[in-house]
Amino acid sequence: MELIMTESKTNMMQTIAQYSKQLFRFIRGKVPTNEDAEDISQEVWYQFSKVWNIDEIESLSGWLYQVARRKITDRFRKKKTEVLSDFEYEDADGEVNMKALMLADISPLPEDAFFNELFWQALLEALDELPENQRNVFVWNEMDDLTLQEIADKTGENLKTIISRKGYAVKFLRKRLQHLYNELNQI
Repeated sequence: MELIMTESKTNMMQTIAQYSKQLFRFIRGKVPTNEDAEDISQEVWYQFSKVWNIDEIESLSGWLYQVARRKITDRFRKKKTEVLSDFEYEDADGEVNMKALMLADISPLPEDAFFNELFWQALLEALDELPENQRNVFVWNEMDDLTLQEIADKTGENLKTIISRKGYAVKFLRKRLQHLYNELNQI
């Protein structure tokens, strides 16, 4: 039993020595920081350490890269973005409004607040023009931070249908808001 454990540890150490640098470079090319790459790399090697029989893996490099891709995808899915409802507030009249998001933190200039409000007004109007199913998918994905798979599960729809709806919504919003983008870039 001890001979098997020692042989397994030796195989594991050889694999780590052989693949660690290139696996790290692969991961680093797909994530924004070295720290993220190090974390994901450690997760891959931890999962590798839990494999009982390394010899049963047909393509060790293929297995490592597949695990790395999954970990990278998981990291991006879990990345918490702010939800639109976090920016709602109730004013003195009892109306619910959106807090300034886009430009308020960059500069305290009055025109920034104007452009920020203009953007949100245009976005909300454009969202209202979308078919309900496309609007819901876009809002759930972009503003409520649900993955497309979670939306498919929630609605009982096929994932490809959800992906298609999101694509149509994005294309429409890009086209609908292009004039605003052009105006802001001319200033």
